[in-house]
Amino acid sequence: MNILHLKNFPILQQLQLEEALLRLDTRNFCIINEGSSPAIVMGISGKPEELINFENLGKNPIPVIKRFSGGGTVVVDEETIFISFLCQKDLHAFAPYPEPIMRWTEEIYKEALGLSDFSLRENDYVIGKRKFGGNAQYLRKMRWLHHTTFLWDYKKERMDLLLHPKKTPEYRLQRSHEDFLTKLSEHLPSKEQFLGALKASLRSRYSAVEISFDELEPILDVPHRKSSEIIPLHLTSIEQ
Repeated sequence: MNILHLKNFPILQQLQLEEALLRLDTRNFCIINEGSSPAIVMGISGKPEELINFENLGKNPIPVIKRFSGGGTVVVDEETIFISFLCQKDLHAFAPYPEPIMRWTEEIYKEALGLSDFSLRENDYVIGKRKFGGNAQYLRKMRWLHHTTFLWDYKKERMDLLLHPKKTPEYRLQRSHEDFLTKLSEHLPSKEQFLGALKASLRSRYSAVEISFDELEPILDVPHRKSSEIIPLHLTSIEQ
């Protein structure tokens, strides 16, 4: 397992790197990124007019990004922790399908977080009944990717850039963002403690080595399908 630990790395560039590693590489990776410049990130099939509050976005503009994987829409910023796993399917005994992958990640994070009320609920990570982590996946024949956005902290005015989605988890029960979400910073002493425990958990399971972005950067120049992009704001306004 190759561990890449980034800090304040723009989420668009992270998604571009992940897509390149997913399509062109055969190694196993855990990519950790502490923070990004603010952005709204949508799944590949997301519809801006159903997900974004354009009135609030006009007052507090940030980029809108469509990523190459599925999943829901999130607002990210400097206090978001991103963790992604890219694995060959033969690394694990379980079938490379969404539910077994999420059960594996649940086990990893339960050990790293050390919180008795942490669990995987539907497709979310929750503490008690409140969400702090959202997931998305991309499955290929021999390879899969699972990435998670953790809310270490967040600003209400940025959450207000999102509309209440039409499709929500049953356990949300129509709750507002404030009632539905929790901050990981309210449950753990520090990011360093969480990420250190995560790395320790991985090292107990795999032969793990830390690598640098410089070692991986050349792959971005190799021709491959590229699906992650910024959506021009004037186009989202027209779609509305």
